[in-house]
Amino acid sequence: MHDLLIRGAVVHDGTGAEGRKVDVAVRDGRIAEVGRVDAPAAEVVDADGLALMPGIIDVHTHYDAQITWDPTLSPSPSLGVTTAILGNCGFGIAPCPAPLRETVVKNLSVVEGMDLDALLTGTQWEFESFGEYLAQLRRVKPYANVGVLFGHSTARTAVMGQDASTRAVPTAEELARMRAMVRTALDEGAAGFASSFSPNHAGYGGLPMPSTIASDAELHTLVEPLREAGRGVFVMATGPRGTPEYMEDIARRTGRPAFIVTVLTMYNEAAPDVALDWYERCAAAQGRGHEVCIHTSCQPLSFDFTLRDPYLLYSHSAFDRVKSARPDDLPAIYADPAFRAKFRDNLAHPGAGILFYGDWNKMELPDGTTVAHRAAELGRDPLDLFFDTALESGLDTRFIAKLFQNNDAGVAPLLRHESGVLALSDAGAHLIYFCDAGFGLHFLAHWVRETGTFTLAEGVRKLTLDPASRYRIPGRGRIEAGAWADLLLFDPATVGISGLERLHDLPGGGERIIRRPRGVHGVWVNGTRVFDGEAYVPMDGGPGHVLDRFDA
Repeated sequence: MHDLLIRGAVVHDGTGAEGRKVDVAVRDGRIAEVGRVDAPAAEVVDADGLALMPGIIDVHTHYDAQITWDPTLSPSPSLGVTTAILGNCGFGIAPCPAPLRETVVKNLSVVEGMDLDALLTGTQWEFESFGEYLAQLRRVKPYANVGVLFGHSTARTAVMGQDASTRAVPTAEELARMRAMVRTALDEGAAGFASSFSPNHAGYGGLPMPSTIASDAELHTLVEPLREAGRGVFVMATGPRGTPEYMEDIARRTGRPAFIVTVLTMYNEAAPDVALDWYERCAAAQGRGHEVCIHTSCQPLSFDFTLRDPYLLYSHSAFDRVKSARPDDLPAIYADPAFRAKFRDNLAHPGAGILFYGDWNKMELPDGTTVAHRAAELGRDPLDLFFDTALESGLDTRFIAKLFQNNDAGVAPLLRHESGVLALSDAGAHLIYFCDAGFGLHFLAHWVRETGTFTLAEGVRKLTLDPASRYRIPGRGRIEAGAWADLLLFDPATVGISGLERLHDLPGGGERIIRRPRGVHGVWVNGTRVFDGEAYVPMDGGPGHVLDRFDA
């Protein structure tokens, strides 16, 4: 007898093959049969008129702290995600000696736009080592499957303490300890190793995140265990320093896949050829036998923010004063002509890989009017209008910066390119600015149904088997006998995501933005329904696995 039988759905199996109307039976967490199933089942779901696909695999999340207090990993499973990779950009929370816990979460709060009080209040510290962290996640029993990348900045902090963000060169003994940590983490089940050189990644008090000041020699030493272990991926928020050629060298040294994360690979109307050039250079690396790939976002990158917390502007040196300022000091800084002059100079000479290049047509006021348009109407300078508008509201004005990936014609070639993998939701991070955790449902709605850029079968492959294969995740991403029963049941005619919704449900009443699913009729993880289309299914511990075995 089967545990579950989903009858009559059009099944898209993840391989890119055309969907077919068949039954899917599940037993002991795995798919038992696909086809005409006559055997009885404890639960039968009539799915006539709906589509069934493998659960979405999100390889770029930041649930490292949230998972310790929230086993649902809200909102990702409700948005169709059944497997999530944590620890991206090297900003995990393990290993972490007890005296450094506050340092780690303070940095995390700034670099990933998280509520500090929620992190300090909510994070459950039942570990110090990476292996102990994985053990805690198993006790948490998450609703989704999770894999964890071992982080460069986290290791640097654990070994170098408060010096991690200020001292570029570790001692030989410190470097050896970090290298040993990487190897041990891989043996304990890490999905790989992650780092960042991004100029956008500053931590608490304006200090750089530790890995961003590391030398090439340090990074080369820390990726050696990937070669020794013969497994694991390397993922890096590269900024302009980590070019495709730089990452190809890492892939050559390790023999492992290397993944690029940077806004330079997003379509930018101010420099429309840059992103595709990065993709083509990755394709050239692949042609030479080195697996270099890009995390590709399928959604416009927008920030909903106030000047109380202007994260997206921190890569401009004028904002160094803001990073370390007390809240009461901000109005005087923003009114200071010297500050504005320096910011104006920053925009006139922008660095590569930053978030905001000074196009005021991309910065919207609360009524949807752009700063550029309003400034032209009033005969004013847009930069001055921007700051003056914020000051007049006591810094409460909510701006929306529409930064990258806002042109379908420019984005479509990137999504179709075989050098990319759909990712970059940043789920669990930047909670006060945006929520892109529903990237998969958005992809099915916009890029499959609305624009026809992909067929449904190919769209499903891009969200499931493709990331599973590239990340070497076994038994996930396809519907076939023997595979784990991670499943998403949905209506192709209505699937999508809601608008943004603000909640105050984090520990300590912290604020976050979420989206809700549309057209989702059920989500199963390892054969257990975790979301019924309206709400999470209450249970004493979720069915998700902590992934600790990856293919070579």
